[in-house]
Amino acid sequence: MIHVRQLTKSWGDNLVLRGIDLDVAPGEFVVILGQSGAGKSTLLRCMNRLVTADSGELEVTGLDANQPGTTRALRRQVAMIFQHHHLVLRLSVLKNVLTGRLGALPTFTSILQLFKREDVALAHECLRRVGLAAKATARASSLSGGQMQRVGIARALAQQPRVILADEPVASLDPHSARMVLQYLRDATRELGITVVCNLHQVEYAREFGDRIVGLAQGRIVFDSSEGALTEADLQRIYPGQDASAPATAPVSLTPATAITHAVGLEVLQ
Repeated sequence: MIHVRQLTKSWGDNLVLRGIDLDVAPGEFVVILGQSGAGKSTLLRCMNRLVTADSGELEVTGLDANQPGTTRALRRQVAMIFQHHHLVLRLSVLKNVLTGRLGALPTFTSILQLFKREDVALAHECLRRVGLAAKATARASSLSGGQMQRVGIARALAQQPRVILADEPVASLDPHSARMVLQYLRDATRELGITVVCNLHQVEYAREFGDRIVGLAQGRIVFDSSEGALTEADLQRIYPGQDASAPATAPVSLTPATAITHAVGLEVLQ
């Protein structure tokens, strides 16, 4: 589903990705661990063309993610879940989920937000999958942080993607809410056969929810295992010179409109 070979990316003189090799199988739930600045977010953003790699091979769902001409098709098949939920708080929960359908609609229809009956039914089903069916008509602003992130998952599911990329989806949540969000994400994607690549800082969540753990440090993969076992030596490679039990996080901000635009695969969202 995802094929990466010798991928590199620099920001000015800072080489962020240093020859990444990675293959992700269909339906696999891969957790990427690493401290801030390791290159986790940049890698995910290359997979969805939020940024363009400098060199190397990158295929996602069979599309060349390094080619500008594939952007729209790629974002229809690849959904994003961000650290911050980026909901439109004045809209209902259901309408927020329906924004996940915008990338599949003609431009004029998407601007007017004219949804088919089957799209509305799909949005309700996605809310059921994340345990929020009863909240469909509630304003998004009335939800807790954990519930808002679950709406973000429902919005991603409504896109009917083949791949979901989740960038620190539980970094701002308490442990109970974080586990609930990750449980809903894993269960829904397993039932639907969706491939997931999820960036996390929390080692215990990686062990609990990941089919496979990949460790990234200084732009290189330093650990890759589906065994679920992480030794102290492994953690020191992933988090050099840092306490891996409580690594810091450095969120990347996007405005709500920009985040939704990238999440649903639109070039322009009005």
